[in-house]
Amino acid sequence: MKAPVILALLGVWYHNFYGAETHALLPYDQYLHRFAAYFQQGDMESNGKYVTRSGARVNYTTGPIVWGEPGTNGQHAFYQLIHQGTRVIPADFIAPAQSLNPINNGLHHKILLSNFLAQTEALMAGKSADQARQELQKQGLQGEALEKILPHKVFEGNRPTNSIVVKRITPFTLGVLIALYEHKIFTQGVIWNINSFDQWGVELGKQLAKAIEPELQDNKPVSSHDSSTNGLINFIKANQ
Repeated sequence: MKAPVILALLGVWYHNFYGAETHALLPYDQYLHRFAAYFQQGDMESNGKYVTRSGARVNYTTGPIVWGEPGTNGQHAFYQLIHQGTRVIPADFIAPAQSLNPINNGLHHKILLSNFLAQTEALMAGKSADQARQELQKQGLQGEALEKILPHKVFEGNRPTNSIVVKRITPFTLGVLIALYEHKIFTQGVIWNINSFDQWGVELGKQLAKAIEPELQDNKPVSSHDSSTNGLINFIKANQ
């Protein structure tokens, strides 16, 4: 399959050469409302590592921060940052061509798809100062009032996105999407020379938790940790 490799290479391109620190997954279907959360674990636990397969420390960045929400939720939450923020945030937009719940003869889904398509077009093309000026003039603005609002109406564009469209969300297409991203994660792990199939980063916390748990069983002050952890443990014990 070429698609996972293309996604992987694009991710490496923006992450390692453009300094993108995060990657957003934005599905336009409520049945995928936990898709981004699923791949927070899938991606960050697999490729969030600074040790190579040979045990050396990398001298480049590896796995990005993966996050996201269903598109209509995100539009009223964090899309402002994606459109006009100071960070490059590559984003994958995912949508089905058909809805499993065609409300009002499919009108609801057409509205959803129009937003899906509009957001990716806006992120790509943006809006120039000349375009914004013409729009404001048509609205009757001019002079100082126009110049004051004009900078806020400009969109630089050239914000990277991938659009992934499936026919409809079914168990099969969900499996295809999961396989697509799993293969992408594996490919990036190969490029970064890290093992995507272990999770040593979670072990230290579990090890320390086993030592802390018995210390919470009595009222005795604790002094065996660093000053911050000691203070937190003792505060919790004093307030239980």
